[in-house]
Amino acid sequence: MSYDSDRPFHADAPIDPDARVHTGSPIDSANPPDHELEDVVDEPQDASVADPISPDEDTLLIADNLVKEFPVRGGFFGRHVGKVHAVSGVSLHVNRGETLGIVGESGCGKSTLGRLLLQLLTLTSGTITLGGEDVASIMKRDKREIRKRMQIVFQDPYASLNPRMTVGEIIAEPIMVHGGIKRKSSRDQVGDLLASVGLSPEHQSRYPHEFSGGQRQRIGIARALAVEPELIVLDEPVSALDVSIQAGVVNLLMELQRERNLAYLFIAHDLSVVRHISNRVGVMYLGKMVEIGKREDIYLRPSHPYTKALLSAVPVADPRVARQRKRIVATGEVPSPIDPPSGCRFRTRCWKAEGRCAEEVPLLIDRGAGHPVACHFPEDPEPVIPITDDVVIHDVEIDSDAALIGGASPLSEAVLPGMVIEPDEPPTP
Repeated sequence: MSYDSDRPFHADAPIDPDARVHTGSPIDSANPPDHELEDVVDEPQDASVADPISPDEDTLLIADNLVKEFPVRGGFFGRHVGKVHAVSGVSLHVNRGETLGIVGESGCGKSTLGRLLLQLLTLTSGTITLGGEDVASIMKRDKREIRKRMQIVFQDPYASLNPRMTVGEIIAEPIMVHGGIKRKSSRDQVGDLLASVGLSPEHQSRYPHEFSGGQRQRIGIARALAVEPELIVLDEPVSALDVSIQAGVVNLLMELQRERNLAYLFIAHDLSVVRHISNRVGVMYLGKMVEIGKREDIYLRPSHPYTKALLSAVPVADPRVARQRKRIVATGEVPSPIDPPSGCRFRTRCWKAEGRCAEEVPLLIDRGAGHPVACHFPEDPEPVIPITDDVVIHDVEIDSDAALIGGASPLSEAVLPGMVIEPDEPPTP
């Protein structure tokens, strides 16, 4: 099930906690909190996060305390009976030429966050600043200015392209809308864009069904580049592609970023791809940002229990290491976003939860690990997945500084309450 835009849905229908918001078409405030929450707080609070890297003159976008709630209606008269807490008090910033990766389980609010930044969904509360100017003010003046400065590449390369239009028409449309030029005049520009994403300019006359999934995603990237944006939201751009195709698309995105100084908000499930392309990484759970920092901080020194459980689920290619590896499995089901737990939203699945976790919302601040983490009892910042000498991620050869997969550090044999540690099964001879 999916929730469309701001249209309310009925409580009579079953709620899928893994559902993601689909519409038409990051946790950082400048100052840490100067007080502690005393009572149970379900609503997001201002100044609840600390920025791991303070915004400076290179900062392109700042999002402060973003909230998005979808109404739930039920009964014969369609009365308002609740709300879905899709995004709750998320703040972040993105620098020019930087990639901020967003990871988390399905339904945690990643895609909704990206659409909020693009103003494809209306904010319940919060502010977004682009280049030092409030986005709401820009939208009132000229919506096209926002569309020109921020673009999106969608997850599904098959559904995001109009099957009735040729590739040339698809890429030329934003050029005509924002540049005011005619289609014939845009032909050369469209050819250059196709060449920049590794396709032939002669493909302009073809239709989307004549291309493979990877080629269609390249067309979507070319369309996003057509108006020369400053920021591109990449909403799981490689998750629908084959592994061998993913590497080519990721390399293309990194090359375009270097050439055009683009900023990316990269949303994905594949932790190895996020590790490879991102400068900083944020981890979301049930609409909240639970940990954020430089990629080395998140992958080598994770502190939040959820982050450690997430990283321990990464498959290991080396069977010798896999036999020695132990996994952290968070027990229980993901709570409903309609009625999230009080206090820490991960406490119902956390092995370190105590009474304080139900009474007080943990602030996203540095608790000694060198980067912000929203946990009252953070884990020791030790790596879950160690570095190896040479690793190939999705056919992309990278050095040890960027390595991700290669094993897991030994974990305690003790099984704590609410936690299950399972060794990976050895490969069948």
